[in-house]
Amino acid sequence: MDSETVGEDFSETDLHEQQWDQLTFTACDFSGADLRATTTTGCVFVDCRFTRADLGESVHRTSAFRNCVFDRTTLTDSEFTGCSFIGSTFTDVRFRPFTVRDSDFTLVSLARAALQKSTLRGLRFREANLIEADLREADLREVDLTGARLTGTRLEKADLRGARLDADGLVGARLRGSKVDLDTAIAFAAAHGLEIS
Repeated sequence: MDSETVGEDFSETDLHEQQWDQLTFTACDFSGADLRATTTTGCVFVDCRFTRADLGESVHRTSAFRNCVFDRTTLTDSEFTGCSFIGSTFTDVRFRPFTVRDSDFTLVSLARAALQKSTLRGLRFREANLIEADLREADLREVDLTGARLTGTRLEKADLRGARLDADGLVGARLRGSKVDLDTAIAFAAAHGLEIS
């Protein structure tokens, strides 16, 4: 495969167990493709579509998925380490169980995503759309949610210790039973109009 592929139609293609290293895909269509157990290392996907694609059991290291569309995509048992998803959209995606470490979800749309009980520790969700996402009982320690849209986001019993949240997020999210540190507790009280002295 060429090191750079532009506008290729891989829809409904059997690509399972491929090993891709330092490849770039721009405006490619992977809709309905079988990408199970595929490994990518240092790859870049820009404006690609993964509608109904199966990425189950795939492994991705330091790969970037920029402005990509994941619609009804299967990501179960997949692993992402040091990856970037900046500007990508996830709709009705099957995530759990999956593993993600040291990755960047800045400006990503995860509205209504089912991520309950997921381990997302230390990830970056700056300015992400998490409206009505289900993150109940998720491990969100040290997560950066600066500027994230959290209206109706379910964070009940989530672990938010060390997380960075804005006042709007603290007001809009559902936080009953969440674990927070003292700084977040004070910010939560202030966001709800309490005077702390």
